[in-house]
Amino acid sequence: MDKYCKYLKNMIKVIGISGVFFAGCLIIEEYFNAGTLVPAIMVLAVFLVSRVTDGFVYGIMASMISVLALNFAFAFPYFAFNFSIPENIISAVIMLIITIMTSALTAQLKRQEKVRIESAREKMRGNLLRAVSHDLRTPLTTIYGSSSAIVDNCEKINSEQLLQLATGIRDDAQWLMGMVENILSITRIDNGGVKITKTSTVLEELIDSVLIKFRKRYPNTVVNVSIPDEFISIPMDAVLIEQVLMNILENAVLHAEGMTKADLKVYVENDKAVFEISDDGCGIEKERLHGIFKDYFEVKEKPVDNQKRSMGIGLAVCASIIKAHNGTITAYNMKDGGCCFKFYLDMEVNGSEQL
Repeated sequence: MDKYCKYLKNMIKVIGISGVFFAGCLIIEEYFNAGTLVPAIMVLAVFLVSRVTDGFVYGIMASMISVLALNFAFAFPYFAFNFSIPENIISAVIMLIITIMTSALTAQLKRQEKVRIESAREKMRGNLLRAVSHDLRTPLTTIYGSSSAIVDNCEKINSEQLLQLATGIRDDAQWLMGMVENILSITRIDNGGVKITKTSTVLEELIDSVLIKFRKRYPNTVVNVSIPDEFISIPMDAVLIEQVLMNILENAVLHAEGMTKADLKVYVENDKAVFEISDDGCGIEKERLHGIFKDYFEVKEKPVDNQKRSMGIGLAVCASIIKAHNGTITAYNMKDGGCCFKFYLDMEVNGSEQL
């Protein structure tokens, strides 16, 4: 059934584009007396058909249609097929060769682009696998070592030591859970496995949910919140946007040296909801700031320490989620110190999205 629908869609494109361009040629011939432009216009129609359809066959079909259309309407005798005249035969052959070559070239370029995209995806998958393997090794080793110490020395360990080991296991397990959530989010979005379904989300409820989760993990970190007093509802995938806010806040806690507080500010500007998350820490190195949302997936000649890798995947996830929402995200160092992450979400749903 899917194959039939795909075939039907391609045929509609072939007939529709060819028909529109044929009608345009008739108008140009009738009102502008510019018949010399007609062959070029029909070649453009073949190029467009090859560009928007799947495979080589539909471009050939468009080539045949263009040759027949030219012979029927723009060659003597007009509005009748006649291939007995040598001039018509030669024109038809030349036109067919040009359009077939155009179609073949377009199909080849589409195949090359498809190969390039797939190669980039495979490269991303490989880099992700290598980086994640590196990131997971340290907490897993700690969990294994602490649990082995408890099992092998349960009679010798006092309550304080037991609590310390158990706390370490809990913290590393919590870190691993966050890592797995990030990996699942970025792989499903980048591979096109799941389309973003936006639902109208109340801003205050979103922020409350984020703060509750964040304070459970980091009870000693102060987060100052500033949101508009009026009721605001934003179309989004609330679970994914929560993950973005959590990743950025957690990134500040783990990597902003000297940070004493974080600020979360949301406001509306030009029909967009603007989220700002800033801290008063050490900021980000200038050489890392430019590619901070994508460096995690680039091949590194030198190994990167575990902290920077952890930071990278969280921010790469944020970039992927915001991009899937048709939004933008930036990061910059503030003049008074610290770093600010800012992302924008549309306040309205466009025609291709669903609420």
